[in-house]
Amino acid sequence: MASIQLLFLIFASLSCASATFIQNFDITWGDQRAKVLPGGDTVQLTLDKWSGSGFRSKQEFLFTRIDMKIKLVEGNSAGTVTTYYLSSQGPNHDEIDFEFLGNVTGDPYVMHTNVFSQGKGNREVQFYLWFDPTKSFHTYSIIWNPSQIIFLVDGIPVRVFENTEATTGVPFPKNQPMRVYASLWNADDWATKGGLVKTNWSLAPFTASFSGFKATNCKDPSSSPLLCNSIPVISATTTSSVQAQSQSQPQAQLSANMYRRMRWVQRKYMIYSYCGDTKRFPRGLPPECRRRR
Repeated sequence: MASIQLLFLIFASLSCASATFIQNFDITWGDQRAKVLPGGDTVQLTLDKWSGSGFRSKQEFLFTRIDMKIKLVEGNSAGTVTTYYLSSQGPNHDEIDFEFLGNVTGDPYVMHTNVFSQGKGNREVQFYLWFDPTKSFHTYSIIWNPSQIIFLVDGIPVRVFENTEATTGVPFPKNQPMRVYASLWNADDWATKGGLVKTNWSLAPFTASFSGFKATNCKDPSSSPLLCNSIPVISATTTSSVQAQSQSQPQAQLSANMYRRMRWVQRKYMIYSYCGDTKRFPRGLPPECRRRR
């Protein structure tokens, strides 16, 4: 459980922080397959027949907005998975996922989102993108506050996962600080058309690029109202009282325009939601789905 000291550290130390990858991240695997480009703001992750690669943030976060610009593997990316996510550690970990499932040339990527709480996930929602994510950088954002998790693409919300713990009993990620992770790896046993299309290693190495990392806290609430309007003021001396404030804090609402844009994305580009999968849940949809936005 996070200490109040950690909470103060997180909210006091980063205010729309943006710095070089060397300052913010450690390369965690892949050896020379992960490369920081000149200038220090962009990392290229590479996948070949022997290994993928990845990095992890030096700092942990408890409630934050994370923005990352990503350019995905170009051309035939079938079998590859590019990930960008927040996660804690341990069997009862929390996690907030973006995963990009590669495809054969000309077919769209699948953007896969998921939320884990206390080790339980299976809350998948998937989309096609309305642009080519391999030609230029696009910004993928996670807003995580005590009342909700919002996934955004280029500032457009595509999914909201609300904290309904008080009414449904469904756990919400709220106690465990998380680090930012990113990786590029081979998953051709499932990633493309359920594993029917395998990675074409004659096209390797595959490369994805990450840039423009930014972590926003609530030192300046105007920097991110959707984040800060639901962050409790840290004035208590115990973690439990901070949690109590979190439970009672009003939820920040999407603007009417943002809500319309989210509905547009969901109507035109959402290809799967666990909240609509009655075959998977024949005895009834998960309780949080009945309150789904």
